[in-house]
Amino acid sequence: MRITMIGSGYVGLVSGACFSDFGHDVVCVDKDASKIDALKQGRMPIYEPGLESLVAANVAAGRLTFTTNLAEAVNGADAIFIAVGTPSRRGDGHADLTYVFEATKEIAAAITGPTVVVTKSTVPVGTGDKVEAILRDARPTADVAVVSNPEFLREGAAIGDFKRPDRIVIGTDDERAKAVMREIYRPLFLNESPILFTGRRTAELIKYAANAFLATKITFINEIADLCEAVGANVQDVSRGIGLDNRIGAKFLHAGPGYGGSCFPKDTLALLKTAEDYESPVRIVEAVVKVNDSRKRAMGRKVVSALGGDAAGKTVALLGLTFKPNTDDMRDAPSLAIVQSLLDAGARVRAYDPEGMAAAKALMPEIEFAGDAYEAAEGADAVAIVTEWDIFRALDLKRLAKGMATPVMVDLRNIYPPADAARAGFTYSSVGR
Repeated sequence: MRITMIGSGYVGLVSGACFSDFGHDVVCVDKDASKIDALKQGRMPIYEPGLESLVAANVAAGRLTFTTNLAEAVNGADAIFIAVGTPSRRGDGHADLTYVFEATKEIAAAITGPTVVVTKSTVPVGTGDKVEAILRDARPTADVAVVSNPEFLREGAAIGDFKRPDRIVIGTDDERAKAVMREIYRPLFLNESPILFTGRRTAELIKYAANAFLATKITFINEIADLCEAVGANVQDVSRGIGLDNRIGAKFLHAGPGYGGSCFPKDTLALLKTAEDYESPVRIVEAVVKVNDSRKRAMGRKVVSALGGDAAGKTVALLGLTFKPNTDDMRDAPSLAIVQSLLDAGARVRAYDPEGMAAAKALMPEIEFAGDAYEAAEGADAVAIVTEWDIFRALDLKRLAKGMATPVMVDLRNIYPPADAARAGFTYSSVGR
């Protein structure tokens, strides 16, 4: 199949590379000429494990190419995927569909034969209807079908998620479009990955409902962690105890500083806006958003409390800045609110992250950056683990403590057993234990 992927960001690039690895011919399009030039030279615009080698292999095989010329890329394509950004709109939190509709208009002007237009971007319910209306208005006689095919990729594990998905959701009632989508995903179907065909609006809502539910699990266990601290229980044991129930499951039940990233914050807000527009409120998700927002700054206050309630003039070392490990994504990362809370309390902040510091330097110009965890902690009054990168899981705790002015550790990811930290000389606190 000949596939055009419009948008060469996180979703578009990963999806395009994986489709080409299935044997399809894929052209990735982007308006950012510098990004396309970098991709042609083998430089990735994002950090994602395994992506660079996957792209290189399929470029070398001639199945994956990059261009800024949308009309040329669309010409003759069996399927055209829209994978552009849908950030939260300022003011009301709704998904900004500007790029989706701009891409649709350009597609309408460029298509030359039968094709399927697929929204891969995360979009509110009814977006596919609007995309179809734009195409019909511009090209009333064109043989084109519009499909919703939401992505369920975790940053840091996206290639594995794409190639071994829990499910593939395809929203369309058009039989020709179903046939095209079956052929595109045939390699996965042969591996028994379930394909769920639904109506287009249903597919759009599945994506938001899935992310809102996962965000709810995270927020639930974070509130239970606070209760554990109040009553003297251990949240990790609580998580195991409820997670072993197969009706609940163990995933997303790890207490911490709250969710962030490119999906959960904007998708929960967009779902709330859709619910408001249709006068069908989702009160649970409203509470999730509110609790998660407040939790991030509360983690900053937790660090201040570990310093005796006064952080003025003291140095805090932060280990990890990205919203999760194995990504360089700083979007809505808890570290942003934690840093601001510490600065407001008068602290100096020094930080280290394996992949996120380039982005963090633009977002956090007031803080210092270190070359590794030990340099960050040197002379610090407290160290806080914010992101659970693997390299922070086996630190030499005695060495870390020895270099600090006062060996105080606030483990916001519950990486270390309290007894191990105490033996290394730390005054230690964690979340829900």
